[in-house]
Amino acid sequence: MQQDLNDMVYFAEVAERGGFAAAGRALGIPKSRLSRRVADLETQLGVQLLQRSTRSLSLTPAGELYLRHCVAMRDAAQAAAEAVAQVQTEPRGKVRITCPVTLAQSAVGPLLPRFMQRYPAVRVEMLTLNRPVDPVEEGVDIALRVRPVIEDSATLVAKNFGESRGMLVANPEMLRRQGPVQTPHDLERLDTVAMSAAGDGRAVMRLEGPGGAEYVLHHTPRYLVDDLATLQFAVLAGTGAGVLPDYMCRADLRNGRLREVLPGWGPHPGICHAVFPQRRALVPAVRKLIDFLAENLNGADPQDYSI
Repeated sequence: MQQDLNDMVYFAEVAERGGFAAAGRALGIPKSRLSRRVADLETQLGVQLLQRSTRSLSLTPAGELYLRHCVAMRDAAQAAAEAVAQVQTEPRGKVRITCPVTLAQSAVGPLLPRFMQRYPAVRVEMLTLNRPVDPVEEGVDIALRVRPVIEDSATLVAKNFGESRGMLVANPEMLRRQGPVQTPHDLERLDTVAMSAAGDGRAVMRLEGPGGAEYVLHHTPRYLVDDLATLQFAVLAGTGAGVLPDYMCRADLRNGRLREVLPGWGPHPGICHAVFPQRRALVPAVRKLIDFLAENLNGADPQDYSI
């Protein structure tokens, strides 16, 4: 049976993007034409690949099986073309990356000028966003995340850059005034700040300590704010103790403006990582940026980010 390989690509895009409209925009093909090509493909194969309704689109069992082969074919063709391009040219073109705001301000932002200095033909467009990003849906090459776990995905590859540890920190003068804090139970006497609380104003802080010990602090924060950078101002001013990512605390801990409240105790660490469509990682500029971040972001200190 002779198949049009373009139809396999069209089907893969429709399935991965969740509809004909989104796939049509990505491919630059009218929705009606795309729908007709996939319908012709189903007729040629003699099976239904998609379940269609007015509001949703889903794969049939045959469609799920066929999609795996279509994606493999499409990615192999893309890899072949880009492997040749990588041999012929230096990394060039635009890379779109998303990053949480505080990670961008504290770590990634200072790194990117070094990357662009190393690869002058590469352009970078970074969006700083405090919301989940789907790289496939939003046309992003690399999405940086800090989460407790790396989520499994059928369409995305993940690159682990290491752990980001939250630290319970406070203004030293506030600790002298309200301390000392020698055990987790002593935390109950401290004023606190936080990013969220329940409807009654109570918040929960879960801490892990030596030997896997755990302590859950129920507290009523003096100050609630849903932005980490603003929360940091409050901690520095002595409004209360709060949890901040380690990459935001290093400089202030070194110069004595902050102090770790209970060394050895802290929230469960998050994993700093990148997710990206596998085929985009084959593009030289994207691959170089992923590798650069892996080399420089894991355990890096902002004071080392001089250009």
